[in-house]
Amino acid sequence: MKKQINIPPTAVPVIDEVDERVSRFSMSRRLLSRPDLGAFAGVVLVFLFFGITASGTGMFASDGVLTWLTVTAQLMIIGTGAALLMVGGEFDLSVGSMIGFTGMMIAIPTTYFHVPIGLSVIMAFVVAMGIGALNGYIIVRTRLPSFIVTLASLFMLRGLTIALSIVFTNRTIVSGLKEYSDDSIVSWLFSAELFPGFFQWLAENDIIQSLPNGAPSVSGIPMLIVWAVVIAVIGHIVLMKTQVGNWIFASGGDANAARNVGVPVSAVKISLFMTTAFCATVYSACQVFEFGSAAADRGLLKEFEAIIAAVIGGCLLTGGYGSVIGACLGALIFGVVQMGILFTGAPNDWFQVFLGAMLLGAVIFNSSIRKRVTGEH
Repeated sequence: MKKQINIPPTAVPVIDEVDERVSRFSMSRRLLSRPDLGAFAGVVLVFLFFGITASGTGMFASDGVLTWLTVTAQLMIIGTGAALLMVGGEFDLSVGSMIGFTGMMIAIPTTYFHVPIGLSVIMAFVVAMGIGALNGYIIVRTRLPSFIVTLASLFMLRGLTIALSIVFTNRTIVSGLKEYSDDSIVSWLFSAELFPGFFQWLAENDIIQSLPNGAPSVSGIPMLIVWAVVIAVIGHIVLMKTQVGNWIFASGGDANAARNVGVPVSAVKISLFMTTAFCATVYSACQVFEFGSAAADRGLLKEFEAIIAAVIGGCLLTGGYGSVIGACLGALIFGVVQMGILFTGAPNDWFQVFLGAMLLGAVIFNSSIRKRVTGEH
C-alpha cells in the first residue's frame, strides 16, 4: 500500500508572485519604450526650476501663463507636422519659409487686388499643400534625401517671398489687413478669443488678475491655442489609433520592407509633406490675422524649432519612432524656457545654450532608451 504524502501549502510554488514580477518587468519595459518619457521628465524639471527661480515674477500669473502657452501653441502646430514626418523617416526644412510665403499669399491679394479674404486663405492653403506634395513627389521618385530637397525649397520660397512682395508692393511688410477681415468668419477662425464672458467673471471674482480699467488680464482663449490642441489631438489619434499610423511607422522604420507588405509608402510620405505645409499655413494665418500684417521674414528658423521640439519629444532622426504627445511636450519645454528666461531677467543668449543642450541630451537619451528596449549594443 502506497503512503500518501501531504505537501504543505508553503511548499507549492507561488505562481502569482512570479507573475507579478514578470508583470512589473513588462510594465517597466513598456514605460521605458515610450518615446515621450524623456520629454515628460524634462517638463517636470523645467517647471520645478522656474517655479523656484521665477517665483513672484508673474510668470505663473494668468497673463504670464497665456504668454508661454501662446509660444508653446505656435510650436505645437508645426511641431506636430514635423513629428509625424520624422516618424515617417523624412525632414521638411521648408516649414519656416512656407510660413512667410503663405502669409504674403494671404495679405497681398487681399490688400492690393481686393480678393475676398476667404478666397485668399483658401488659395494659400491649396498652394502650400501643392508645394508640399511636390516636395514629397520629388523625394519618393528620385530617392534624394529630404534634407536636400526641402533645403532647396527653403531658399526658393524665401527668395520668392521677398521678390514677389517687392514686385507687387515695393515693400517686404504688408499691413492694413484688418480693415478687410474684421467682420469675416475667416478672421474669427484664426484670431478670435473664446469665452470672454467667462474670463470677465473670473476677473470679477478675483480668480485671475484685472487691469486698472477693470478688464481681465486674459480676455479669452486665443484660437491659436485651439488650433494647436485640435491639430495635436488629430495627429495623435491618426498616428496611434489608425491604420495610417501603422503605415507611417512602417514607412519610417523600413520603407522597402513596408512596400513588400503592401504599405503605400509613396502616398504616405507625400501626404506627410502636405501635412507639414498645412500646419505651416495654419501658423501663418493665425499670425497674419492677429497682427493684421504679413512680413517676408516671418517664420525664420522655425523649421529647426519644430524639429528640435520633435526630437526632444522622442522622435528619432532615423525615423520609425516617436510620438505627437512627445512633440507637444517638447514644444511646452521650449515655450516655458523661452519665456521663463525673460521673466527671470537672465540674458536671452542662455536660451540658445539651453536649447542646444536639450537637443543633444534628448538625442543621447532617446538613442540609449531604444537600444535598451530593443537589446541593441
